[in-house]
Amino acid sequence: MENVKVFSIIIALFSVLSVESVGLKDLKTCNFGAVYNFGDSNSDTGGGSAAFWPAGKPCGETFFGRPVGRGCDGRLIIDFIAEHLGLPHLSPYLDSIGTSFRYGANFAIGGSTIRPQNESMSLNGVSPFSLDIQIVQFDQFKDRSGYFYNRSYPRDRHNLPRPEDFSKALYIFDIGQNDIAAGLRKKNDSAFHASVPDIVDQLAKAVQNLYEHGARTFWVHNTGPIGCLPVSLHYHDIKPEELDEQGCLKAQNAYSMEFNRQLKARVIKLREKLPHAALTYVDIYAAKYELIGNAKKQGFVEAANICCGFHEDEIQVYCGHKQNINGTEIYAGSCENPSDFISWDGVHYTEAANRWVAHRITNGSFSDPPLPIKHACHKP
Repeated sequence: MENVKVFSIIIALFSVLSVESVGLKDLKTCNFGAVYNFGDSNSDTGGGSAAFWPAGKPCGETFFGRPVGRGCDGRLIIDFIAEHLGLPHLSPYLDSIGTSFRYGANFAIGGSTIRPQNESMSLNGVSPFSLDIQIVQFDQFKDRSGYFYNRSYPRDRHNLPRPEDFSKALYIFDIGQNDIAAGLRKKNDSAFHASVPDIVDQLAKAVQNLYEHGARTFWVHNTGPIGCLPVSLHYHDIKPEELDEQGCLKAQNAYSMEFNRQLKARVIKLREKLPHAALTYVDIYAAKYELIGNAKKQGFVEAANICCGFHEDEIQVYCGHKQNINGTEIYAGSCENPSDFISWDGVHYTEAANRWVAHRITNGSFSDPPLPIKHACHKP
């Protein structure tokens, strides 16, 4: 715990000193007319529900009062980012009903990976909408929306993005966790480590593709501590020596850290290759790990506790599902106070935890360069 406290202080001091060094007070606030997001279930605002099957109760209960396609009791980090920028929540690209794309679009789909996997949604929850497909969808979206915008009467354009906003938009990447999960499923350390350069390369190609089509501001999340997810801790026989000081699986977190190390190095190289781009690397891992290490101090219960689901006596029933156990039907509902929990369903974070993380990453505390998101269009 002491290490976490020291780490938090160092991060805070580094942020203050670094922000001063880049002259934040002299920077104008960026005018992001839109946000375009690419990712997995950590930022999926309804694409998966539109493509496959809708998220059911009790998801959405805390903020929306009903399921709205998010694997959470309420808002995700991407929702808090949109609010922070003064924009509406992003509409999923695949959602065809009641949708407005004036202020951007969300291409994230639950289960998505950076690198296409030889797996399936029905087999193990892997989405066919890998990052390369999401980029193809964006390219088509940009071309078609521009075509209809230029051929529509002004009164009919209100749900379409303004063509001039694409170059001034913020492009967010929040993907990679499922690539790591795929590596863990295969239980082959050497094969996973050999695959990381290609995974990172494919994300870099996605950034470059967008850059070549006019995108200039990129906000790239690394991946969180997968070994801290309660689903990993509840579904395995774990020896004490396998855990770190926060009770997380060291071997699994090592996968995340290796991916993050190579991702950061690639972002730095992209800054040289894309001279007109402003690329921010966001350390989601550090933010989430700090929250997990300070759970009680921040008003949460133990980080390994799960709000929604039934996990007792080796019986595992996933959030919102029912299962007959010894003649008794068990419904895996939510806890009484989701805001007391970090984990919503063992994999995804609660709205309260998402708010905590979003507040800390939007102010630049976990960013390289250490600029608040409202200044992310600037190159220090």
